[in-house]
Amino acid sequence: MSSPLITADLVDVAVDATDRDAVTRRLIDLLVAAGRVTDADGFHADVRAREAQMATGMPGGIGLPHARSAHVTEPSLAVGKVPAGVDFGAPDGPATLVFLIAAPDSGESAHLQILAALARRLVHESFRQSLKDAPDAATVADIVTREVVPS
Repeated sequence: MSSPLITADLVDVAVDATDRDAVTRRLIDLLVAAGRVTDADGFHADVRAREAQMATGMPGGIGLPHARSAHVTEPSLAVGKVPAGVDFGAPDGPATLVFLIAAPDSGESAHLQILAALARRLVHESFRQSLKDAPDAATVADIVTREVVPS
């Protein structure tokens, strides 16, 4: 039995960070604490390498860093709300919602399925707004699970 893709302990609704590395690091810390990432520095290096290939900012205030890594134990999604916003390279400005997709090295299809499902929902303003309005981590996790995770 695998764990849910996202749980409340993988959400931070008030990330205080000034750049993409700090936000990414905060979300990685949540994944480590939940036992889903075995080496924070190693996974961070994998995420940074992916970011160096192409910016992962999306229109609508979204950052979507992601990586497959030997340091990830199971497909996971960590979410951070960043009130001050950070630059993820989107054409319309800083990201206030950041979704870190972590997938095991062997999990290419899972990684792509998560990315595609999330991207399909993120184009909808109502979905983005529901996450921005969510009062707590449990609500964010519930919305993402309901809207993104295949049943």
